[in-house]
Amino acid sequence: MDRLHARLAARARPASGFVSQPEPRTIGHYARGRQLMAGNFLFAGQLVEAKNASIWDVVPDDPRVANVVQGCVWLDDLAAVGDARARETAQAWVADWIARYGSGKGPGWTPDLTGRRLIRWINHGFFLMRGQNREFTDAYFRSLARQTIFLSRRWTSTRSGLPRFEALTGMIYAGLSLEGMERHVDPAVRALAQDCKSQVDLEGGIATRNPEELLEVFTLLTWAQQALAEADREVPETLLAAQARIAPTLRALRHADGGLARFHGGGRGLEGRLDHALALAGMKQRPSDGLHMGFARLSAGRTSLIVDASAPPIGPASFDAHASTLAFELTSGRRPVIVNCGSGASFGEDWRRAGRATPSHSTLAIDGYSSSRLDPPGRANTLRGELLAEVPRDVPYVQSTVSDGIRLELGHDGYRSTHGLTHARTLDLAFDGRAMAGEDLLTTLTPADEAAFDRAMDAGALQGIAFAVRFHIHPEVEAAVDLGGGAISMALKSGEIWVFRQDGSAEMTLEPSVYLENGRLKPRATQQVVLTGRAMSYATRVRWSLAKAQDTPTALRDVGIEDFDAHLTDVDETA
Repeated sequence: MDRLHARLAARARPASGFVSQPEPRTIGHYARGRQLMAGNFLFAGQLVEAKNASIWDVVPDDPRVANVVQGCVWLDDLAAVGDARARETAQAWVADWIARYGSGKGPGWTPDLTGRRLIRWINHGFFLMRGQNREFTDAYFRSLARQTIFLSRRWTSTRSGLPRFEALTGMIYAGLSLEGMERHVDPAVRALAQDCKSQVDLEGGIATRNPEELLEVFTLLTWAQQALAEADREVPETLLAAQARIAPTLRALRHADGGLARFHGGGRGLEGRLDHALALAGMKQRPSDGLHMGFARLSAGRTSLIVDASAPPIGPASFDAHASTLAFELTSGRRPVIVNCGSGASFGEDWRRAGRATPSHSTLAIDGYSSSRLDPPGRANTLRGELLAEVPRDVPYVQSTVSDGIRLELGHDGYRSTHGLTHARTLDLAFDGRAMAGEDLLTTLTPADEAAFDRAMDAGALQGIAFAVRFHIHPEVEAAVDLGGGAISMALKSGEIWVFRQDGSAEMTLEPSVYLENGRLKPRATQQVVLTGRAMSYATRVRWSLAKAQDTPTALRDVGIEDFDAHLTDVDETA
């Protein structure tokens, strides 16, 4: 249906020019632009080297790559370079797109990609038209009009969430910028205002619980607001209210180094994008206490701790959801320390599924299981860490103050249906941000849970329920087991050293791990601390700590297990 409407739109009357000079708002990467000009095409984890080739000649036959390239975000990177050669490259690739796909054919004719592409073409309109002849400008405006009319007919077919916001913002941009397209503005504004009410909840979150996707939605709303204001059009109150709800949520999901927490398919976000969007919107609201889009945030000194304190998304929003309940990330100053592996979607389906599993997150997982079943029922799941358990239904969360810091108490029931066990996690962050202590507990809560645990024990020949608590380390942190094996030191490039210890009830090892991020050819090798053990009774407890080395002489560095237990007992008694 999209292609039919695309071909019909190709017969539309062309726009005759810009109503006003477009103001570029998108941020590109200079280094990435230089790589494109050198013929190094890296998209969705695939690298093609082809000097002096058109981008449309070298794109692999892969829908994931097509989705990245057809949105023309690469225009931002070429514009960031900005010299004559970069401009000529951008002009040639846009002209080539018009020749190949402008009649309504090809993979780029979906409403969300069309909206994304329109924004870039208009943002960089004068960059593209500079020095060009009449033939190019006529074809350029004719294509813009066709894409705008296609959007006006097909935006309703776009799934809700980020794709709909992209389509509607693109239609508003085009309607305000192009002569003869003004009639498309009001319907798009009304639809966008409605989506601001229905798709952004009262706490400023979206259904996918993806922090990076929330940033993209906020950025699009900011662009739409700015475009409407500059055209002297009224900005809907619901749009402004949605921005006001999202801004403090994004601040709560941002680590001390400025990057977003990496959960549910999201990455750290483009550098500078969040600050730029907040500055444009003029939103200065600070985050309140409590959860933000289901995440808890503790901040003390130069340390930030962000925890997934809710069940993963369900339904249509769960496509990129991760089984990450109770997982956390910790950043010290400008240096991430404990992370999640991240989304593997850009490296293929196998990596995508691996990145979603609980063992790819810094939390506890029962061997062979994840805390949530996110794949459709009936799919064969046999690999270690597959998403086998049910989605947690009860995820309690309590934040309090203890004698020497801030405490989070959390839990989830994702393993009750399979093992009768509830995972409870306590995280204490010192007031100065220089130490934290944690406890992970697997326990039964009811007689029915005990019966389920007994059945799981019988199925395993009474050898216990194997589990592992994982702490994935950022690849720029150098980790090593200290002499004697009682601690693991983590050296940051800033010179800080953090020391990890546990109370001896589990086996502690330092093992390989991976760090998954977009824009790279392959996953980055890193390490993880793993605490392994077996649940042999109705309650199994693992205690651990992480502290800066220079702060531990009187606390956690050279103490014995007895002192460590006493420290945690003191904290318990003061709660």
